[in-house]
Amino acid sequence: MRFINVGIDSVVHVDAPVRLTSATIVERLRPALTRLRIRADVLYEIAGIRERRVWDDPMPVASAAALAGRKALDACGVDKGRIGVLISTSVSRDHIEPSTASVVHGILDLPATCRNFDVGNACLAFIDGMDLAGRMIEHGDIAAALIVDGESSNEVIARTVERLNRADCTADQFRAEFASLTLGSGATAMVLSRNGTHRFVGGVSRAATAFSHLCRGTMDQMVTDTRVLLEEGLKLAASTFAAAGWDPAGFDEFAIHQVSAVHTTALMGLLGLDPAKVLTIFGEYGNVGPASVPMVLSKLDELGRLRPGHRVGLMGIGSGLNCTMAEIVW
Repeated sequence: MRFINVGIDSVVHVDAPVRLTSATIVERLRPALTRLRIRADVLYEIAGIRERRVWDDPMPVASAAALAGRKALDACGVDKGRIGVLISTSVSRDHIEPSTASVVHGILDLPATCRNFDVGNACLAFIDGMDLAGRMIEHGDIAAALIVDGESSNEVIARTVERLNRADCTADQFRAEFASLTLGSGATAMVLSRNGTHRFVGGVSRAATAFSHLCRGTMDQMVTDTRVLLEEGLKLAASTFAAAGWDPAGFDEFAIHQVSAVHTTALMGLLGLDPAKVLTIFGEYGNVGPASVPMVLSKLDELGRLRPGHRVGLMGIGSGLNCTMAEIVW
């Protein structure tokens, strides 16, 4: 859908404070790597991830999301009384119920008139939250919206290392769970409103759900067919890009959901994106799930790379498989 009256007033990120290096994880995995005769450089040399961020324990997901939400409200000065909907898009969860959004709503003391709910769609959830909020704003149902996301990889990394070091772990299991070790932690948030500062043009989505089995995750485990997931994800990205009708030369920046060096390089090559227009964060932050795209956007703003009138393409491919591409005019 294309929006006429929807804009972004602020987008912010909160970096998790602890740097967990790939070298540290490899050292913890030394028993498995030795027994299975697997190269010790798999995380850095292959995935391109030097480190990822994790939280100081304990850090509830809702608390992390609320930190970003408060920062986003403070950054733009939008009165929280105008917020008509709060949408949490976190993959990570503190519990099954109540919704993460309801906890964040309480922490931020948002008005009783502000609807609040979670949206789950793997790594695409934040962009989906933007689309849902944009539709509500465009139709005049609400004046402003707050989208939040908090991700925590602490537990999944710890449990994965524990499983991979067991004596019965096979090489196939190691490969299937390898992607879990690329996950990072962090939080991000965005305020959208009617006629907001930076125009949210809208976007397009495409699905290839025949491949929903390629990545299955729980709170402490993720099993992935990385090779086929990459192949089919790129096919889906190509069809979504064609549906968007974009000429990459007409964009000033791209904020891409980043899994690893392999995925990011392959996507840029497939779509003909200029690497100079793609800020990469996976090397330092890992795969931060749905927080990745808004985190890149926030860091672009922080670095001064976004100027008035700049066209920014948001791109994400999520397990399912689903793909969304959206445009912002800064």
